[in-house]
Amino acid sequence: MPSRTTAAITAVGTYLPPDRLTNADLEAMVDTNDEWIQSRTGIKERRILRDESKATAFMSTEAARACLEKAGVGASDVDCVIVATTTPDTVFPATACRVQDAIGATKAWGFDLSAACSGFLFALTTGAKLVESGMHQRVLVIGADTMSRIIDYTDRTSCILFGDGAGAVLLEPTTDGTGVLDVVHYSDGSGGEALQMPGGGSLMPPTHGSIDARAHYLQQDGRSVFKKAVTGMADAAAEIMERNELGADDVRYLVPHQANLRIIDATARRMGLSSDKVMVNIERYGNTTAGTLPLCLSDWESELRPGDNLVLAAFGGGFTWGATWLKWSYDGSTVAEKTLAELSA
Repeated sequence: MPSRTTAAITAVGTYLPPDRLTNADLEAMVDTNDEWIQSRTGIKERRILRDESKATAFMSTEAARACLEKAGVGASDVDCVIVATTTPDTVFPATACRVQDAIGATKAWGFDLSAACSGFLFALTTGAKLVESGMHQRVLVIGADTMSRIIDYTDRTSCILFGDGAGAVLLEPTTDGTGVLDVVHYSDGSGGEALQMPGGGSLMPPTHGSIDARAHYLQQDGRSVFKKAVTGMADAAAEIMERNELGADDVRYLVPHQANLRIIDATARRMGLSSDKVMVNIERYGNTTAGTLPLCLSDWESELRPGDNLVLAAFGGGFTWGATWLKWSYDGSTVAEKTLAELSA
């Protein structure tokens, strides 16, 4: 009986802007302090794309190039580009089209996917299905957001949370039992107003009134979002484990969306995982929305080995949330060694 074809991640690439916005910087901007921020979120600093001539497409392009270089795959061999983002350069054309052109993926089609902080998770599933079906051999899935462009830096409850960044993965078919193995995804539109940007769409296009009302910035009811996120991420992660008979000992890492350290800890506890099995980089990057999951995969790449069971979990505006069971496909330590050798050359 032929083995099932699944979509394996064969490379990861990222881009982080060089400029940092620290908690000390925020203390000079709004009524907050480092202790308050760290105790409630776990964040120490975040990256900010200062260059106003660049945005999400630029970061996505840099992450895509890094990913393809690691994989040893030319852009002309890419079949599809999916960009998960809440902050596209323009409403249209899609950011994916800008990336496709910039990297020279002349044979690829592409589109953007909007699911806020769950965007990369949903895009990964979409890309995986294109590979599993046999339609495509190579799909680039990118999660990227320039959140600093839609953050109100007079709102101390939200401006402390978000940063900018991008991550990309390459999906290719495999029959070795690794790759994306199962997913659970959910949406609940009744919670939409708790986390939204009211302005900018067809319902509220830019006007003097909407700009004066600061409607083109992210708005959230932090308490409602926190309560729903804690249960949503934890329940989805537990569900993916239970229906695939995965115990805590079977899971190498939880790869959680980096929204809040307390939400991450609650999800890990529900899964029965110790802290050494949880990827956490929120202290360095903050919440990069669709970028958090691939940034985690990149930061821990050197620790990953073929067959490692990863559970990816996210929660975002919409509300949207879910979890994915992914079995890792390659030895990340060899990639790290190659990178170090190239840097030393």
